Amino acid sequence: MKTLGELLERNASLFPHQEAVVYDDRRITYSQLLDRARRLSSALYARGMRHQDRVAILAMNCNEYFDVYAACQLTGYICATVNFRLAGPEIEYILQDSAPRVLVFEDQYSDVIDALRPQLKSVEHYLCIGNCPPWAQPYEEALSVAQSVGAPMRAVPDDIVHLVYTSGTTGRPKGAARSQRGDLALAQNQAAVMDIRINGRVLVMMPMFHAGGLSMMLSEFWNAGCVILHRKFEPREVLRTIERERVVTVHMAPTIVQQVLELPDIRDYDLSSLETILYAAAPMPVAVLRRGVELLGPIFVNSWGMTETSGTVLPRHLHKLEGSEEDLRRLGSIGQAMTYCDIRIVDDDEQDCPDGTPGEIWIRSPANLAYYWNNNAATLEALRDGWLRTGDMAWRDDQGFLYLVDRKKDMIISGGENIYCQEVEQALMFHPNVSDVAVIGVPHEKWGETVKAVVVLKADAELSAEQLIDYSGTRIARYKRPTSVDFVTELPRLPSGKVNKIALRQMFSAQAPA
Repeated sequence: MKTLGELLERNASLFPHQEAVVYDDRRITYSQLLDRARRLSSALYARGMRHQDRVAILAMNCNEYFDVYAACQLTGYICATVNFRLAGPEIEYILQDSAPRVLVFEDQYSDVIDALRPQLKSVEHYLCIGNCPPWAQPYEEALSVAQSVGAPMRAVPDDIVHLVYTSGTTGRPKGAARSQRGDLALAQNQAAVMDIRINGRVLVMMPMFHAGGLSMMLSEFWNAGCVILHRKFEPREVLRTIERERVVTVHMAPTIVQQVLELPDIRDYDLSSLETILYAAAPMPVAVLRRGVELLGPIFVNSWGMTETSGTVLPRHLHKLEGSEEDLRRLGSIGQAMTYCDIRIVDDDEQDCPDGTPGEIWIRSPANLAYYWNNNAATLEALRDGWLRTGDMAWRDDQGFLYLVDRKKDMIISGGENIYCQEVEQALMFHPNVSDVAVIGVPHEKWGETVKAVVVLKADAELSAEQLIDYSGTRIARYKRPTSVDFVTELPRLPSGKVNKIALRQMFSAQAPA
C-alpha cells in the first residue's frame, strides 16, 4: 500500500462487513464507508474539484468527517479542517489561507458562514449537514445523487492529503501540510507502538479536526479496526460506551483521564475489555496514574507528538509505579523515540546537547509534515535537512528518555536565570490539594519576568498562596518558586488538551510587584 486510499480499499475488500465507524445510532462498515467516500469524491468532482484542490470541513464530531477524509485519501483532494471553537475572524483566516473550492459545514454554523461568504472568494459550493440554508446544498442529497464509481482520479504518495492547522499558541495558526506517504507511515508506526490490535475498537472524543483525533482514526484503520466517535467529551458516557461497545483503546488527555477516574461509581461499569488508555499532550501526575492502575490495571501508554509529526512513546510495561527511583522518575518523561523516528536535543548553536542538558527537540521521521501551507518563512525555520525543529524544549537521559521542560518561546527568564514552566508545574502538582496547575511568566520591574502559578484545587480543599509557595521550595530551587499564585475553578484549554497559555497571559498580564 502506498496511499491511505489504498488502505481503505484493502479494508473494504477484505473486511466489507466489519464496522469502521460507530457514531450515535449509526454503524458504518468498511464497504459502506468506501461507497460514501466514492460518492462524495464524485460529487466534489462534479462541482469542479480537481487534483490537490481543497475541501474544508467545519463541524463538531460527526460521521461526515470520515466521508471527507476518505474521499480525499482516495482521489488526491486535500482535506482542510477548521476548529469549530474559533471566532468568526479566525475561521475566516483559515478558510482564506486554505482557499477551499468546497466547504462542508454543519447547520449550526450557517450564520457564521453566511456572514463570511463575501470574503470567501475561493469557495464555489457549500454543502450543509442538517437543515440547509437557501445558499447551500444538502450534504446527504449531494451524496445520494452522485456516481458510485468515484472521481476519475487517484491519489499518489507525495500528494498532500490533510491540511491541519496548529493551535496558534505562538501567533496565527499554521497549516501543517501532511502527505499521503507521511500519514500512512504515521498510521503504521502508531498502531505498532501503541499496541493497537487487529480488529480493535477505539473510543475517540477528541475533536476530529485535530491531529489527535485524525491520528487515532488512521492508526485504527491500519489494522481494520473500528472508531467509536463521541460528539463531545462526557465522563460518564465514556464509561457507558466502553461497557456497551467493548472498547479496547481510549485516547484522552491527562485532565480528561482524571475526570473519568474521579467518577464515584466507576467500579459499577464493566471495563474489562479495555486494554490501553493512551494519554497525550503531557505526562500524567503520578497520583492520577496510581488511581488508574488501581482501578483498571497497567494499561496506560503515553505518547507525545504534535500537529506536524509523531514523536515519542512511554509504553505500558514502563509505567512502573512500584519500581526503582529511576522507574518512578521516568513516569514524568514522555518516553523514548518511536520506531522510524530519530530525535536530537539541540542547543542555540545547533549542536547536540549532552545528556541531562535541556535543548530543542529536533525530529527526523517519515511522518513529518511536508511543509507549512502558504508559509515559506515558517517552513524554512522549522525544516532543516530532513529535521523538524519542534520548538519544544527537553532533556534526555542516558537511555533516551525525554523530559519536557517547556516551549522554547515560553521559557521564563528571571534575573538572567532560565526557568522551565513544566518543572515548576510538576513540583506544584505533588501537593495533595492541587488538582491542576499552569505556570506562566509575568513582567517584573526588577527581574524582567517572574513566575506566576494559576492553580485549580481539588474539591473542598483549602490552600493559601503562601502555603503553596512555601511547599514548592521543598521540591525546586528558591529562584524557581512562584512569586504569586491565583486560584481558579478551571484552566483554559486548547482542543489538544494543552493549557491555553495565551489566554492565561491575557488574564494575568499585569506587572508583578517588585
